[in-house]
Amino acid sequence: MAGNRFAVHSTAIGLIILMIMMTLTPLAEDSQLEEKESFETSGRQLDDIDCSGYTFEDLFDYNFALFQIDIGDDWATSSMAATAYVNGSNSATVRENLDGLFDGAPGGNNSWISTDEREAVREIGPKCIVDMDTRLGMREGISHRGGVDWNDFEFVEEGIALDEVDLVPTGHSEQRNCQNLLAAANCTEVPVTVTDDLQIILFVANGQDSNVRFDQLPNQGASDFTLALNVTNMTNADLMLTFPVLQGLRIANFSMRDDGVEINSFEPEEIYLPDGRLRVNQQVNYDKADWPVGRNLFIDFTTSAPESNDIPQWTGAAPTNNSIVPIVNGAEYSAVLGEDVSTWATDSNGWSLECTFADMGWSSRQNQDGDLLVTSPSGTATTTAECAIKDPFGAQNNDTLTFTFGQPFTATAEINDGENIDFTVTSTGMVSELSIAAHAHQMQIMGTMRSVSLTSAPVTISLPMEGLRPGGVMVMGSAQNSNMLDFDFMLDFGLEKVSLPPVLEIKVNFEGDNGTWDASGLKFTLKGEVIDPDGETVSLSLTLCGSQATDFTKVGKNWEIDVSIATCVQQGITNFDVSISATDESGVVSTLSVVVKDPYANEDNSQTNDGDNTDSESSGLPSVSLIATLSVTLLGAAFARRKQE
Repeated sequence: MAGNRFAVHSTAIGLIILMIMMTLTPLAEDSQLEEKESFETSGRQLDDIDCSGYTFEDLFDYNFALFQIDIGDDWATSSMAATAYVNGSNSATVRENLDGLFDGAPGGNNSWISTDEREAVREIGPKCIVDMDTRLGMREGISHRGGVDWNDFEFVEEGIALDEVDLVPTGHSEQRNCQNLLAAANCTEVPVTVTDDLQIILFVANGQDSNVRFDQLPNQGASDFTLALNVTNMTNADLMLTFPVLQGLRIANFSMRDDGVEINSFEPEEIYLPDGRLRVNQQVNYDKADWPVGRNLFIDFTTSAPESNDIPQWTGAAPTNNSIVPIVNGAEYSAVLGEDVSTWATDSNGWSLECTFADMGWSSRQNQDGDLLVTSPSGTATTTAECAIKDPFGAQNNDTLTFTFGQPFTATAEINDGENIDFTVTSTGMVSELSIAAHAHQMQIMGTMRSVSLTSAPVTISLPMEGLRPGGVMVMGSAQNSNMLDFDFMLDFGLEKVSLPPVLEIKVNFEGDNGTWDASGLKFTLKGEVIDPDGETVSLSLTLCGSQATDFTKVGKNWEIDVSIATCVQQGITNFDVSISATDESGVVSTLSVVVKDPYANEDNSQTNDGDNTDSESSGLPSVSLIATLSVTLLGAAFARRKQE
């Protein structure tokens, strides 16, 4: 580990180095940071990116950063996530720094930060980050405070992914299309002076399980070791380090040192997760006025027993002995949420629930959130288990509780009428009576709740689907008994609510006609209503004489459209048969056919019938087929003449 270079921050920095088409000049020594020159722009090759020697703080002025490091069970890999929150004037500084990194590239260093530059950060950032020092290291043995060969952590390029939030704010009042000739077609940019808040995020890439590696500790944490982290320039950050399950692992000592001299600082917080892992939370602050002082954090770990340790105690919130814990058989099932289990016992160092089952095929564990997960065989088997509470150092309460585990009922469901789910429940005999409440469920949408009392005979509940959208529907509810923990269930029977077609209607005018003509006789107005029974958005379209229109005005369920007959006249069509279609989000279509009367049809027909046919034919008036060939200008004249007649 070189000098002051063990740090988590570098992670998120990848994006700042966006060194897309250039080579960076690495720092020679930490003490020379304030004297470093601007970035070189000579390389300009994607494969030439060199970000060695850089850290997150070199280019980012963040207001707060959160770094999470999960040490793998192999004690040789790690998953690192980092989020930097940049607000106000600091965000303008960050945008200016990032834009400057593209000096010499099209659109770079022009006082505008663009979506092209943003995408470049996401794509090339990992190549930059992998060159950086994590500034994090470990070493087994007695406590260390530097001057030794540290087991350095290093980044793994294929495991690194970068993202951002609002680096280029969408819809900003100063947003414009990118001005450089080589910009992408949809490229937009904003001035670097924009002060909208932004975030920079580093995480593990999809398909990967880690993005950091180090030399495996010989004893995999079972013996004493020290973790060291350089926190120079970490102005305001929280570090969260999570270690694999290792009974007895604890913090033995810690120190924060400025250039080797110990200073007062926040103490690391030990958090024992219910799944047995130790999480350490360390708050870090560095006053910029202290620069160039190098600050290092050292935390010593051990598995030796503490001098004193209290025994976990059951609380009054714990279930009574011989209580029933309901589950769904056949897989691992979350029987009790961690927020509920956490109230069952107390211990200053945390505790976990350990259950010994009476029958084969059963097991349980707690995840990091404390949820009690129970694995069981298929069918409706039940079993008992003796459960104890134990702390991370092996201290166990002698009092245990016995629970019965099993599935209290089986269920089937089907949709018969398209509007209701027939939910049939059958008792398995675990309890003599169950109170069951259930409803049709769909994401954030709930159907009407229905309740029933279940004894020995099967019961069918009709669950309304009114208000639910077309698509998948599940059954959600709860079952209760005085000797049983509440059984909250979400059951997926593969049910699908079919989309009902929109209801489309036309409104007639005062004369009883479907359409109302304007004074020119060139167009008419149609009005009506449209409602979708499923609450989906409906789009409308109209077809007349082979032409389509979609310029409907909609207010609530009411719609209105002005329809031109120019296309009809061009084709010599005098019957105005209109077809209106309403299409909902599921693609279900309703069609309404409407005939609009020609207000001049009777007048024209009477003139033709009263006149002499021979005279009409010899009058030289153009035929319908000839009208279809006239220009739009002549059509207008024809309409005017038609009205005068």
